[in-house]
Amino acid sequence: MKDAALQKAAAIGDRSVQSGRHQRGLREFAHGRGGPRGNYSVNDVLEALVPTGVLRAGINLSNFLLVNDTNEDGQPVGVSPSMAAALAEQLGVDLELITFPSPGELADAATEDVWDIGNIGAEAGRTQHIVFSPAYCEIASTYIVRRSAGIKSIADVDQVGVRIATKARAAYTLWLEDNLKHATLIQTESNDDSFDAFVDQRLEVLAGLKPRLLGDVERLEGAIILDGQFRSVQQAIGTPRRRNPAGAAYLANFVEDAKASGLVASLIERYHVRGLSVASPA
Repeated sequence: MKDAALQKAAAIGDRSVQSGRHQRGLREFAHGRGGPRGNYSVNDVLEALVPTGVLRAGINLSNFLLVNDTNEDGQPVGVSPSMAAALAEQLGVDLELITFPSPGELADAATEDVWDIGNIGAEAGRTQHIVFSPAYCEIASTYIVRRSAGIKSIADVDQVGVRIATKARAAYTLWLEDNLKHATLIQTESNDDSFDAFVDQRLEVLAGLKPRLLGDVERLEGAIILDGQFRSVQQAIGTPRRRNPAGAAYLANFVEDAKASGLVASLIERYHVRGLSVASPA
């Protein structure tokens, strides 16, 4: 079964090259002109990224900055699906979007062979089973605090007795789990639940992506957004770690080219996303 799938992927690659569907990036990568890559061929890349002949892209629906609409067929629309589409076009294969309600569920599926690439935040807690590309965009994470809590800066948040509402398994929450020493995390199922917990339980702090918090703070009395950020969430493209390393190497080159060529910036502009910025070169 596996050999048949690989033969199918290779056949698609051969036909794509012959018909001109492959973009320059894949050809240059295979010929060593795409930056550091190891000794990988076109078929190595296709084996790693499209073993079934179709690029299956895991898409996190809960990030409203990266998925901000659906089309007439009910398919997700936004920066993340468009990055997957650009990759499929460059590989010369068809695209299937595999949607997940949260990044944690997408990450969990890395060992289940249901997606070939996964577009989520690159956090250390996810790297056991996923190899990430460099970030293609980034989002500031910060806090809303109650004025009555007396918290003046981000450095003041990590104190005994401070309770922080945050979405479970979000990239910024994984960072908080690894880095906070004294404050208590109150983890919820969704951003809306985090907001409700902050309000209903009279918590001191609400953590989240800054663009979301800018809207949340307008609904609150006696609360402010702290200046700065505690973490910049690095949105990247991952692939299962057990796959041929040619896939991860190719994704790294693809992302760096997408930033340098202006593709990422153009997608942010096309979808009118505020609070999302192009990541720096790796």
